[in-house]
This record gives sequence, structure tokens and C-alpha cells, in this order.
Amino acid sequence: MTDFNAITKVVVIGGGYAGAVAANRLRRRRDVEVTLVNPRAEFVERMRLHQFVAGTHDVGVGYDTLLGAGVRLVVDRAVRIDTAARRVELGSGRALGYDYVVYAVGSTAAVPASVPGAVEFAYPIAEYEHAQRLRAALAEVPADAPIVVVGGGLTGIETASELVEQGRAVTLVAGGRLAANFSDPARRSVAKWLAGNGVDVREDARVREVRRDGVVLADGEVLPGAITIWTAGFGVPELAARSGLRTDEMGRLLTDETLTSIDDDRVVAAGDAVAPSGRPLRMSCYAAQPLGARAADNVLARIAGTEPEVLDVAFTACTVGLGGRAGAMQFSRRDDTPVRMYIGGRVAGLIKERVGLAGPIGTIRKEARKPGSLPSFLGLGRRRELRGAEPEGIVQS
Repeated sequence: MTDFNAITKVVVIGGGYAGAVAANRLRRRRDVEVTLVNPRAEFVERMRLHQFVAGTHDVGVGYDTLLGAGVRLVVDRAVRIDTAARRVELGSGRALGYDYVVYAVGSTAAVPASVPGAVEFAYPIAEYEHAQRLRAALAEVPADAPIVVVGGGLTGIETASELVEQGRAVTLVAGGRLAANFSDPARRSVAKWLAGNGVDVREDARVREVRRDGVVLADGEVLPGAITIWTAGFGVPELAARSGLRTDEMGRLLTDETLTSIDDDRVVAAGDAVAPSGRPLRMSCYAAQPLGARAADNVLARIAGTEPEVLDVAFTACTVGLGGRAGAMQFSRRDDTPVRMYIGGRVAGLIKERVGLAGPIGTIRKEARKPGSLPSFLGLGRRRELRGAEPEGIVQS
């Protein structure tokens, strides 16, 4: 058992949905010194970036309203974790000593270099800086200029929906299947809303080339576009690999089922950039916050000398927003496969806004007021069969 007179230093890397929850929750012990490292001085509501681009909502929230007393915010970028010396090296040249690290660096866009012109001309939307650049570009083109959105996932659908509701002329190139993780009835509901509100959906089309003034599809058709927005795919920061920690093929930190790095039990991870047993959960805020809670609890367990608990997270639903007044909520089995049941229309839009968008901020603030308030599980043991499993997809660092 750790002596309560000793101070344990925990550095949380990343102040997003997972990291903010973890930082607040670590305050359950008075002898823990918590430092949160984040490259921005404000929390960014990443799930609202499409609204920010369209000019319908802001995304910045002051950390002074989110973090509990005692959490120290360091506005800087972590560039390397020196696990031997137990130091987090920062872009400014500073270094922070630690006893434990919570690795919560999140995810980012992945515009493919394999598609000619994509890197040069397409606009990603995964981060605040991306959204700022895209919003400025939209302000420079006429309101009736054609916009191409590439990607038929939830981000692409929400971006297209928000823009068309603001009067933009939008074509959505879905790349094979619209809302692929939804059931057929829910997908039809989404497609009906998009078509009914003026989005030209090219569900089976794929982009072969991006040009300054549009895209070329795989069949040779040219779609005009004053701006091309790329929402397909994702990536993660290279911090883990750069620090000599093993990752999966996407760069996510490989951990066991307690979210502990398979290379170093002083590094515990949460959110989009973690691959427990090489089998990551779907990237989402829905999973990020319980993972942040579990990561914090397991750090505290190690400090106390007790056994950390295995991950116990399962999905129950997924919601997509369709403009400001509608949506579709898809229910799922615990393994994240969809069932036929869904909710559409205004009711789903209300759920998306009040639960899916506003809810996570409330969760962070609740943890700030009362550390330990968020349940660290959302399942009934779906992943317990992975206890002791050999991680898949290991990339040697």
C-alpha cells in the first residue's frame, strides 16, 4: 500500500473527452498530483466541428469550467515519453516527470496520399485547426458554389446535413455504403432525409482524384466542387511509436485488457488511440469517456497496490445528427452490430443534441464536482473473453 504522505505524479496526455474525465477522476486520492498536457488552451467539442464549420455553433469551452481544483493544465504538445527516465518531453523543450502516464491523445484525420490531389486540395475536418481553415475557405466561395463531401460515415453525413441546411449545394460521395454501421431501415431513413433536403448522394461512388475545382470519380465522372471536404478514414498521433511503445498497424497504443501498455505498466491509455488486446473499440466519445474513467481507476488501483480491473465496455446505440432538427438513433447489440430497431426524425435529433452532444460536457463537469461519479463500464462482460489474450496486429517499434 502506498504511503499517503507520498505524492504520486500522474501526467495525462490529451485533454479531450477521455483525458478530461481521467484528469478529474484521478482526484479521488488527495495524494495524487495531476497534470493535464494539451496543445490548446481550450477544450474543443470535436463532435461539433461540423457545426462550427457551418457557423451554427462554437466549439471552444474553457478548461476553467471543466477541470476540478488541483488539476494543473500545461498548454504544450507532448513529443516523446521517456519511459526509462519517466519523463514526458514537450514541444517547448520542457519535460514533466511522472510516476504514471494516462495516454489519451485521441485521433486525427487521414487524408490519403494515394489519391492524387487529396492532400493538396481536400479539407479534413477532424481537428479544430482543420475546421478553422475549412470555415474560412467556405466564407470565400459563393453561397451557391458546389461542395463535395467525401465519406459516407457519420462525420460525412453530419457535415453534408449541416451545410445543406445552411443553403449550400452539397454532393456526398459515400464510397460504397452510406452509414455502414446502421441497419438497413435506419440507413434508408438517413438517405431519405438527405435526398429530401437536397443532398446529392452518390452512395457507390469512389473518388479517384481530387482537383482544385472538384473530384474525379472512379468511373471517370467529374463532379464540380469549389471545396472538397474529406471525412473518410482516421489516424492517430505517432507519440506512442516515437516513444518506443508497441502499437497496432494504425498507430494505436497496444494494451492489455486493463488498458495498461504491454511494454510499460506505468503507461495506461484511454480513448481513440488505444487498442486493448489489439482489438480497439469503435472510435467515439461514447467509448472514450468510460475508457477515461477506467484508465484513471486503474492508475489509482496500482497506486493503492490493488489489482486493476479489466475493461468492460459494450455499445448500445449510435446516433447521427441530420442538421439542427433531425437525426437517426441506431440501437445495437453489445458487440456494436446493429439491430433493426432505430429512432428517426426530430426525436432522434433531440437525443443527439441533449445526450450525444451536450451530455459529454456535463459528464466532465460532474467528474470535476464529484470524482468517481461516471460509471467506468457500459457492458455486461463482452470483453472478458479477451482476458489474457495475445494482442493482434502488433507493430514492433
